[in-house]
Formats: sequence, C-alpha cells, structure tokens
Amino acid sequence: MTHRILILGGTTEARQLAGKLAAGHSVMLSLAGRTESPVAQGVPVRSGGFGGADGLAVYLKETSIELLIDATHPYAARISANAAQAARMAGVPIVALRRPGWEPVEGDRWTQVDTTGDAVQALGPAPRRVFLALGRQEVAAFDAAPQHHYLIRSVDPVEPKLAVPDATYLLARGPFREAEERTLLQRHGIDIVVSKDSGGTATYGKIAAARALGLDVVMVHRPALPEVPSAATVDQLADMVDHLVEPAAERGV
Repeated sequence: MTHRILILGGTTEARQLAGKLAAGHSVMLSLAGRTESPVAQGVPVRSGGFGGADGLAVYLKETSIELLIDATHPYAARISANAAQAARMAGVPIVALRRPGWEPVEGDRWTQVDTTGDAVQALGPAPRRVFLALGRQEVAAFDAAPQHHYLIRSVDPVEPKLAVPDATYLLARGPFREAEERTLLQRHGIDIVVSKDSGGTATYGKIAAARALGLDVVMVHRPALPEVPSAATVDQLADMVDHLVEPAAERGV
C-alpha cells in the first residue's frame, strides 16, 4: 500500500531510506538547511524549518502525512523533540532511525563527557594539538581555551572563525577512511581528538586512527532523545513501514 511519508533527514541513512521507500510510497525529505551544499537526495526535498512542533503538526495535517520518520543526526535533539510532539498533536505515527553509538574497544583512550563545554575543560590547561571533528555548529565553545592549536574540519566554512591565535580549517565531507585519517592526524601532529558519538561507519575512521596512533579522544555523549518506536538500520525501518501506518479509519480520519 502506498503511504505519504515525511522523512526528517540530513544523514546518509535518511537519503538511503528515502530512496528505498520512494519505490513504493510518496516520500518527502525535509532538510534543516544548515548545510550550504547538500548532496543530491534523489526524492522531493523541502528545506528549512517548520516553526517548531506547532508548525510541523500543521504541516503534517495539511499535507495528509501518514507516517513521520525522524532520521536526523543523533545530536539534533531539539528537532527530534519537536517531531515527537508534533506527531502526537497531529495524530500521526512516528518512528526514528537511530544508528547505534560507538563503544570503546581495547586500545581506545576515551574521556567521555556530557557537553561540548565539558570537552573544552577535558583538554586541560597545557597547550595541545587538537582535532575538532564536531561540525561547525559546535566549535565556538573552544574560544574559551585559546592556548591550544586546533585543526577544525567541517562540511561548510566556520563563520565566524574561532577567536584563537592558532587554528587550521579544513573543508571536507565524509566518509573518511582510517588510513586517510591517520595520515591527517600525523601530518598535523595531533595528540587529542574531540568527537561526537555519531555512530555508523562514515566517520569512524578518525576513532580507529586515534586508537592506532595511541591518541586521546574526548567523546561527547549523545543528548537524551524522546522515546518513540525506532530502528537501527535503513532495512529494518523500511520493513516496519506498513505495520506502523494504521488504516485511516482506525485513526479516525
């Protein structure tokens, strides 16, 4: 049965899921618009916010969406919260695509922290050569620790740049392989990596490279996300769709 599905995206898995579901359903993929040059998505795309949970609920009703899929980044906590609330308000089923987080293995030297601000403190007072692999939205907090040298990688330019005396900026889009990451870390003399627990394979290369080189890693925990039905993989979620969408009569439509 064909369903009208809205996917809140911005991740590789969201793009893959949209392509998989588009063969049998009417799919709209929504992007927050934070990335200046997103890769081609292959399905109709809506860019920009909805105006919070209220605006998203209105959109769901006006467009007769039958299933809302939250396939945003694990750190997009506000969007996920708005999605869960909007789904309740609109009476639309919701499911989240949540890739498992990374787990430390033998050889990893992780310091796990709750926030980006905690990550700044975890670097310590002595100058270090730091690889910030957090995305441009998160790096401003490191203005508070200007004694370090920073290598900052992001998809889009960091604006404004950090108010620190020693920072190098690198524009790149994953996936990043371990061998490439090892070369990058060695070339810049990095001794500590700051990362989000993004999960998946696309950006794990830096974690494996840090382990191979015996480097410290400061890992920022994922934020709390709303409790909604979820799947760990694109295939698992795709298999769930028909079971998640209740017939209109049962939803009182």
